[in-house]
Amino acid sequence: MNRQLERLYRTAALLALITIFYNILEGVVSAWFGFEDESLALFGFGLDSFVEVVSGAGIWHMVRRQRENPEQAPDQFERGALRITGGGFYLLAAGLLFTAAYDAFRGHAPTTTFWGIVVSCISILSMWLLIQQKVKVGKALGSQAILADAACTKVCLYLSVILLVSSAGYYLTGIGWLDSAGALGIAWFSLKEGKEAFDKASGLPCSCS
Repeated sequence: MNRQLERLYRTAALLALITIFYNILEGVVSAWFGFEDESLALFGFGLDSFVEVVSGAGIWHMVRRQRENPEQAPDQFERGALRITGGGFYLLAAGLLFTAAYDAFRGHAPTTTFWGIVVSCISILSMWLLIQQKVKVGKALGSQAILADAACTKVCLYLSVILLVSSAGYYLTGIGWLDSAGALGIAWFSLKEGKEAFDKASGLPCSCS
């Protein structure tokens, strides 16, 4: 393997690790402030980040495998990680749908959504940078798997936009159901991500974009 190719694979692996550790940090911060401020959208966003960690581990393993044998099919570790990820997203979506409906019925409103605005703005910038780098490396390697991962990272960016809109909307208007609406949007994308994970585990291409 020449030096240029090795460098690209190292970059791809580094991007996967950055995604993993960023999602761990984002998940802790979002879940904590979401719980403290009683913001369901922010709390759900944090739980979504934790599920993304498992997916990121599968991608990191995939990059390592592709360095040795690019044509090899996904192995048991990758398929297992993807199925766990898919199941996690489905459970998260179900929980958010039930809780959002309950909160909307009760007229519950969060204490504040300030931290939802802060977290979402940081996440939008971070995800955008990760997408650019993943697309660059994926095209250089001619790797459809890495490009598919970049497309799936767009889902994280969309989730951040939903969180920003719902958090800023509540912060500016005080309309309580906007937080529940944001949680429902995150639940919808969680269902989509769950399906994509199971599709990839079955060897189907990702169509997150």
